[in-house]
Amino acid sequence: MNSEYILQMKNVTKRFPGVVALRDVSISLKRGEVMAICGENGAGKSTLMKILSGSYTSKEYEGEIWIDGKVTDFSSVQVAEACGIEMVYQELNVMLDASLAENIYVGNLPMKGIVVDYKKLYSDTAVMLKRVGLELDPKQRVRGLNSGQMQMLSIARTLSKSPRIIVLDEPTSALTDKETDILMNTIDDLRREGVSFLFISHKLDEVFRIADKVVVMRDGAVVYENDVKSVTEDKLVEAMIGRTIDNMYPKQPAQIGEEVLRVEHLTVPHPSNKGQNIVEDISFSLRKGEILGIGGLVGAGRSEVLSAIFGYITRGVTKDLYLNGQKVNIRSPLDAIKHGMGYVTEERKQTGYIWVHSIRENLTLACLDKIFPRGIVDKNTEKELADQMFERLDIKAPSVETMLVNLSGGNQQKVVVGKWLLSQPTILLIDEPTKGIDVGTKAEIYKIMNELTHSGVSIIMVSSDMPELVSMSDRCLVLSNKHITGELTGSDITQENVMKAAIAS
Repeated sequence: MNSEYILQMKNVTKRFPGVVALRDVSISLKRGEVMAICGENGAGKSTLMKILSGSYTSKEYEGEIWIDGKVTDFSSVQVAEACGIEMVYQELNVMLDASLAENIYVGNLPMKGIVVDYKKLYSDTAVMLKRVGLELDPKQRVRGLNSGQMQMLSIARTLSKSPRIIVLDEPTSALTDKETDILMNTIDDLRREGVSFLFISHKLDEVFRIADKVVVMRDGAVVYENDVKSVTEDKLVEAMIGRTIDNMYPKQPAQIGEEVLRVEHLTVPHPSNKGQNIVEDISFSLRKGEILGIGGLVGAGRSEVLSAIFGYITRGVTKDLYLNGQKVNIRSPLDAIKHGMGYVTEERKQTGYIWVHSIRENLTLACLDKIFPRGIVDKNTEKELADQMFERLDIKAPSVETMLVNLSGGNQQKVVVGKWLLSQPTILLIDEPTKGIDVGTKAEIYKIMNELTHSGVSIIMVSSDMPELVSMSDRCLVLSNKHITGELTGSDITQENVMKAAIAS
């Protein structure tokens, strides 16, 4: 028994039919310590956290969990919560039509007799919102918030329960730089109060910024553990993927040709502020073989620009589009596909694929014309196309018949990209191409982008990952205050120049 540790997971093994997801995993977490858990998608991190949360009960795995030096039977989610363990997941889990206050204190509303004590509820909520940097009315509905604010709301809900151990799973994927700073400061404050953290992130700069210790998982096992101050980024990447990466951003200069797309007078209404525009009367062009990056702060309208071009959003949108000098009308995604466009959306789980279908069925979603020659599915052609893309992208799964829900995030993203590659686009719109995926898969995605541009495909890429935006763009537009406030090329594409343009009015 060692009461120095608030949490010990000892020799944890988790088996699924035909697969060992965790192999004899042991970790030890001290009071007030921030432990980063790193690894590629599919390394076993999420499975380990589901065991810690009680989602997988003690009857479903081998090994032991010790709390405060005592073995504890994690037979349910309620046991984990009683031990002071709270989870903040990457996927947003909020009630859109409830108030901020109701979201934070759901299941724990302050009562005055048999009725809710709304005065205390709103007072307590105001304290929690201030703690995470949200200057919002506790009574307002969640639906009007952006994704970053919703994530901070989830963190506020966790803090309201006075946890002893907080698990943060990719907590900053939807946050602005300012929100990330607030979160990091909050973690610092809490660990000084004795709260411990398990911090899961693919953003290595955050690991070095906030963690005391780092644990690396690969293929369901712990393969490396060390104090962060004794680790280099190269060593961490090598431990995560089992090999070295010579160049994290392998951008290769392509032969950039003539203009293939011109966007003129694009105006897009604001998604939540009625009567306002999020972008207003902007114009730009895209050339053959070019990667045109679009930068800007969260909420600047970057995603809306791509959605409007592709015909994914149309209400209130005005635009003039020219493909190879000819004016075209794109009023729906089907129109865009017919004109040789593809669109990898930011939220792959909502708009990128169909959960309950196989890899094969998802890969061929955007090229149905090739597998429906006579109104019925040509199974042989469908499987042949899917098999080719499955091998080309090195998708980690038993076969193309594997259900998409069983894949890691990185392999799901490969399927989404592969779906559009099978449609053979000449223009590919990509929104946050490597959001939430590991460093090894990032390098593979960048390699695919290079191959596409060298074959003459043109790419418009929205990215909040500044090194990615700077390293992979041939030219970069920056959006701020409804307009394009910067156009950068070559050596002028730097983080400093992008940020200057992003905060311009």
